[in-house]
Amino acid sequence: MSIRVLIKEANVHRLFEIALLLKALHSLLEIVGGALLSAMSTDAVLRIAKFVTQGELLEDPNDLIANYLLRVAQDLSVSSKAAAAFFLLSHGSVKLALVLAVMRGWAWAYPAFLGALGLLIGYQSYQLWHVFSVGLTALTIFDVLVFVLTWHEYRLVRISKRDA
Repeated sequence: MSIRVLIKEANVHRLFEIALLLKALHSLLEIVGGALLSAMSTDAVLRIAKFVTQGELLEDPNDLIANYLLRVAQDLSVSSKAAAAFFLLSHGSVKLALVLAVMRGWAWAYPAFLGALGLLIGYQSYQLWHVFSVGLTALTIFDVLVFVLTWHEYRLVRISKRDA
């Protein structure tokens, strides 16, 4: 193997590790968000949404994001809050467990992570088909990048185990 190939492979691996760290941080944010959401009352969520959007709406009463956040908080019922908290907690926990298992190099975790990520990309794509969102588009593109990097790493892990 040439030195250029080794350097390229090292850079790809470094990018993979950074992507996994970002997925782990995102998972932790989901877990913390789910825990906070489950601990707060719907009135508290509405008060926080009003506080967060107040300045932006004074500046621009037609701001799409601020109005969307406020509308979601106003329409939040106890059951939808519980469902959102459960989703965030379970999704974040499963994703974090799989990311940590992949980081440890456990061979079984790669296909499990790829499967979960593939399902997530499919769901996000379905959501984008119905309602366009810049944030969801960026997250989906990032998830596709992580999927490709994980597939590449998994191939290398299988080759190295086969040659060992």
